[in-house]
Amino acid sequence: MSKVFRPSHRESSLLSKIESSKEHARRRTISAARDHIETLGNAIAMKLVEHRLVETTDKNGLEEQIVKCLDTLGKADEFDIDYLIAPYRGLVKHPHVVSLYVTAFLLEKLINHKSVVDIFGSDNDIYGCIHEQVVKVLTNQ
Repeated sequence: MSKVFRPSHRESSLLSKIESSKEHARRRTISAARDHIETLGNAIAMKLVEHRLVETTDKNGLEEQIVKCLDTLGKADEFDIDYLIAPYRGLVKHPHVVSLYVTAFLLEKLINHKSVVDIFGSDNDIYGCIHEQVVKVLTNQ
């Protein structure tokens, strides 16, 4: 017969604090991205085109779509965010929620946009390019 694990009150309290701190950090990151939508959208679109990961007929259209994506992220609930990023969660060991959301948006929805000709590179390359810009913009607050 297997032993039933019942965490003590202290362990439960500690686990609860860890979970709530992760959720708080996630909300804080999304809020910071919402505060820098224009800057972040421009930086991501520019680097995707510069690194030749996205071929587009209209760079401004690409930037507008990424800005809309970031705006949607700021207004989305937890389920919608988790639903979009679920297929890409294993892409990197400790994914950044904003970088992962924009990567998923690019690979799932933006690929069919009229101004996007094609998307090149692996999912990791795209995530890395996006993540580099997200970290740069959000840490220079």
